[in-house]
Amino acid sequence: MSATCLLSACGGGSDEPTTGASASAGSGGASAPGIKFVTPGKLTTCTNLPYEPFQFKQGDKVVGFDVDMVDLAAKRLGVPQEIVDIDFAVIKSGAALNAGKCDVAAAGMTITDERKQNIDFSDPYFDATQALLAKKGTGAKSLDDVKAKGLKLGAQASTTGLDYVKEKGLNPTEFADSPKELLGLQSGQADVIVQDLPVVLTWLKKPEIADKFELIASLDTGEQYGIGLKKGNTELLKIINEEIAKAKSDGTYDAIYMKWFGKKPGELGT
Repeated sequence: MSATCLLSACGGGSDEPTTGASASAGSGGASAPGIKFVTPGKLTTCTNLPYEPFQFKQGDKVVGFDVDMVDLAAKRLGVPQEIVDIDFAVIKSGAALNAGKCDVAAAGMTITDERKQNIDFSDPYFDATQALLAKKGTGAKSLDDVKAKGLKLGAQASTTGLDYVKEKGLNPTEFADSPKELLGLQSGQADVIVQDLPVVLTWLKKPEIADKFELIASLDTGEQYGIGLKKGNTELLKIINEEIAKAKSDGTYDAIYMKWFGKKPGELGT
């Protein structure tokens, strides 16, 4: 479950697709003939940093729940994982995968019908819930309260959280990424923000956040995360799905979950 094989490449991959080494070059390659990597000898993952605890910098390495999940496939293929930091909108649209920036995308990304038009998804690997984080003293306990009290709402651009609150009739201020969203709350640009529950819970572990802000509601949106791949990359998709299933059956998944969330699956937020 460690991320010791990681290479951090914060910035982006080659502008030109590369189809060099196949999986047979690695120790696990015999089980996946025909798989090509965009960078020879590496499984390259597009993500959007930071999104703690799913993926974030720890020293000079990128670590997190998503990183450990993709590492399962990388180990099977006998190659290291390399992380490419890229804008989330470019990930969810499939542009990064189509341009050969990465082999897979793991960015706390919810599986949606709209996104399925652009990329293929693995089997779900995480059940997600949205949450509302507010400055203390608002008295709000729900989205309806946010609306009724005229509170300023913030959301991360290009996310399902943004889509969800818009569908409920709110018009939030959009922030480019989760750190900017949190900064918007801290600076008063927003009174309340919507963000994935695990991210909010991670923020609240920091005293400077917990002193001034509070979780006011969880929003059960029925979302699930999936690992994204370029459409038609069936061989790699098969390997990833097999490793997700294996991890869930042999206890590895529970161990990774406990490592990053401190609770067992199904207990988050309780």
